[in-house]
Amino acid sequence: MHFSSLDLAPDLQRGLAEYGYSDMTPVQQQAIVPARRGKDLQVTAQTGTGKTAAFAIPLLQQMLDKPKATVEKRPRALILTPTRELAEQIGVAISGYAKFLPLTVTALYGGVKMGGQTSKLAAGVDIVISTPGRLLEHLALGNVILSDVEFVVLDEADRMLDMGFSTDVFNLLQHTATKRQTLLFSATTSPAVNELSHKILRNHQQIRVAKTNSAADTVDHVIYPVEESRKIELFEQLLAENNWFQVLVFTSTKEQADRLLAGLQQRKIDAAVCHGDKSQGARRRAIADFKSAKLQVLIATEVAARGLDIQGLDYVVNFNLPYLPEDYVHRIGRTGRAGASGTAISFVSREEEQTLERIQKLIGAGIKRIVKPGFEVSNRGSLLKSISRRVLTGRSNKATQTVIDQVSQGKPKQKSKPKQSK
Repeated sequence: MHFSSLDLAPDLQRGLAEYGYSDMTPVQQQAIVPARRGKDLQVTAQTGTGKTAAFAIPLLQQMLDKPKATVEKRPRALILTPTRELAEQIGVAISGYAKFLPLTVTALYGGVKMGGQTSKLAAGVDIVISTPGRLLEHLALGNVILSDVEFVVLDEADRMLDMGFSTDVFNLLQHTATKRQTLLFSATTSPAVNELSHKILRNHQQIRVAKTNSAADTVDHVIYPVEESRKIELFEQLLAENNWFQVLVFTSTKEQADRLLAGLQQRKIDAAVCHGDKSQGARRRAIADFKSAKLQVLIATEVAARGLDIQGLDYVVNFNLPYLPEDYVHRIGRTGRAGASGTAISFVSREEEQTLERIQKLIGAGIKRIVKPGFEVSNRGSLLKSISRRVLTGRSNKATQTVIDQVSQGKPKQKSKPKQSK
């Protein structure tokens, strides 16, 4: 189905064409028409399926259908996002769609000085994209007035709840117009997301484009069992053997990201990190360098799991599995976007096997397991067999029997106490 079939304003159609849009994705086919009619929506769709256009196009068309003068400090549309990167990305996309329209767009987020953002708001902006915290700052300072906001979009609403933004979101919505259209988009669904929908949406329509909490069909999933202490070594070997051109790697902590970066830099591999301790400018440069192929590896924590849109990204590596199974879906959504194929590779230690089980249950499928020669992981069964052989050959002692008992019961091996000197 083509965008030309939607009977959009010619200048909007022109902007979409120049942006490279011709055929609609499933989420766009299902969401644009009811949203254009003013319907509140709760949309569940995987990352990388074209959600930004699904809410931005009907929003822009309605603003054209009912034109109003741009007023200083008083936007007509508000899009809330959980992260700086996503706010920036959405701002770029909507500015592209609206290139030939008499509408102004700006993105607000922390990590940068407020002066430039304040000036833009004072000059008048029709569409504001913002993280909740930075918008509350501008609101408290009187830089923005939300009472004229007639269109509200919550993008990645599930992630905003995970990050603890629910109170901020409710606070901001209380300042918007009573009669407004609200669109809620998320990659996953949960009781918390459903509760939020019922609180802020009116007579809303639910749209589920794919199986709830599933990953894109275009992504192949692979896991490598490996000891935690050997993950850097395994990654470096796979990187060399497969000659990966661009790889996005997710770690669970900033410390893990920094250790991996140090290891790669010792091997003279072009890499950078993107996490909360880095300034906004440093993170922006790292992402830009990765997109322009100046970097072979970009290492990121959960802060970058959403909002990164990198064309042609073939590989995403989970150096560590995420704490929340839902975050696995968000992480791997950086590859296999817009119909392209991709591969999600996860390194799984023995300690992460239970997390892996929860992820497989969430996505409703088992994940292919590849054992890399030289990186085999011993398990409890093999350890018991090894000890049993010692018993059968008469090379056991009381300490060995104690280990057998502890392993059989799932208890850790006790360290022997050092002998005290007399």
